[in-house]
Parts: sequence; C-alpha cells; structure tokens
Amino acid sequence: MVRAEILVRQDDALIVDATTQTRYQLASVSKQFTPAAVLLLVEDGTLGLDDPVGRWIDDCPNEWQGITLHHLLTHTSGLGHWRDYPMINLAEWVKPDQLRETFHRVPLRHPPGAGWSYSSPAYVLLAQAVERAAGTPYHTFLADRIFDPLGLDKTFAGAPGGRLDVARGHDAAGEPLPTWELEAVGMGAGDVWSTASDLLVRLDVLQDGRLLSEPYRTLMLTEQVRTGRGPETSGYGYGVFVGQVQGRQWWHHDGHNAGFIAFAANILESRRRIVVLSNTEATDATVLTPVVG
Repeated sequence: MVRAEILVRQDDALIVDATTQTRYQLASVSKQFTPAAVLLLVEDGTLGLDDPVGRWIDDCPNEWQGITLHHLLTHTSGLGHWRDYPMINLAEWVKPDQLRETFHRVPLRHPPGAGWSYSSPAYVLLAQAVERAAGTPYHTFLADRIFDPLGLDKTFAGAPGGRLDVARGHDAAGEPLPTWELEAVGMGAGDVWSTASDLLVRLDVLQDGRLLSEPYRTLMLTEQVRTGRGPETSGYGYGVFVGQVQGRQWWHHDGHNAGFIAFAANILESRRRIVVLSNTEATDATVLTPVVG
C-alpha cells in the first residue's frame, strides 16, 4: 500500500502533484538503513557488534566504557533522545567532533544494557563509526553499498543540493518549514530521502535477504530487546520496531522531521507492505495502524 500527500509544495508559487517519484525526508525511517550499513561492515569483518563505542568514537567519557555497537543499535546504550540535548539546534550544522563533545557532556539515562531508551544521537554515532571503519563519507557508503546495488536511484542521504522532485516540508497550517540539518546532526538518524516506490523495494529486499545474508538479516528484523510499549511495538531489532498488529507479526518504523511524516512497515504473514510519506505536519500519524486491514 502506498499513501502520499496529494500536493507537494516546492515553493510559494508552485504546487505540483505528488507521484511515487517524489522524494520525501524519511526522518527516523532512515534508521532502517543505518544498521544495514553497520551489518554490511560486520559481514566484511571490519566492525563487530560487540565493539566498544570507544574503538570508533574518540574521547568517549568513562561512563561510556560499557557501550557497544549493539547497545547503540538497540537503543540500550543509555544515551538520550534530542529532548535531552536542548543545546543542539536540529536545523544548524555543527562539526561532527563538536556534536560528539555535546553528547559526551550529557549523563547517560541509565547504564549500558540496563534499559531501553530511544536515541537518535546513538544512530548519529553509528553513522560516524561507519564512516571511520569504511574510510568514506556515510552518504557515499550508503550510495555505494545499498542505494546503487539495489537500484534505488531516487534515494539519497544528506542535503538535497540541486536534486529535482524533492518535497518541501510544511507545518499543519500549510506554511513552509526550514529543514533539519541532515549532513551532521541528522546523519544516520533521519537523513535519507526516498520515494514511495523505492521504499517498497527496500522493504522487500531487506525481508527477502537480498541485502543482508544470514544471520545478519534475522538479527536486524527480530526482537533484540523489549521496549515496554504496547503489542504493536513490543520489541526492537536493529533499526526496526517489531511486534504484532491485529494478531499478525510485523516490523516497522515511523519518523518525524520538521515538516515531514513517514512510516514504513512489512506485515510478514500477508507480505503486505505499508509506506506513508507526507510533507505536512497535518498528517495524523495515529491513523497508520488501521490501514493494515
């Protein structure tokens, strides 16, 4: 199933019809790509899921000594979410080392592995680890190892530059919103742009094992930790929520960047895929579950 907002406002003077080729910010649905990048490097023997974060991230505080890449992937590191870092402007670029220093200054919410606490900063650190391990920019790694091999020619990560068919985000009243920064602050956490059709392909190849071999595909798509939430999001794998909806197993993720709402899911029993991409905050994300029908 594909749902998209009817209109994509490119600027104040032009309104065009949205199509399956229109590119939207995936927001936290981008987190489905981050563990795929990590696991490709694990397959290569470059990264290890039990690697301490300090192996790949410089100058980590003593409090972080027990954090591994697995903890970052499963939101069990103890790092907080953006609300725990009010000094960070999500719309403003900062140097990656300055961003890390900010993360370092904020105490962990709990010891590593002692609880589940959703954390976009954890995924920023994973993207930085991918860059260091691969010796290439994160957006280039995604293009070379995921987007291009899978034929996702409308998908990219980071700032749009001069690309065409790029939606502009709007608030609930229809006014344009400035985008969040996606080159450093949002890297790995909410930086991917894609189309409805590309995202459907992505859901299929991940489920079918055409991107990750075993056991890495299963590691990503099955519960690694309990979230303490309701049955629909009762567990978290690597970059995906897992649970049951109307008695059926599924994995999924939602996302919200300034002016954008996104949702992607795969219902295993029926092989039904759901993609919702919107460039307005007027979209009601609470209606997503009933569409599985």
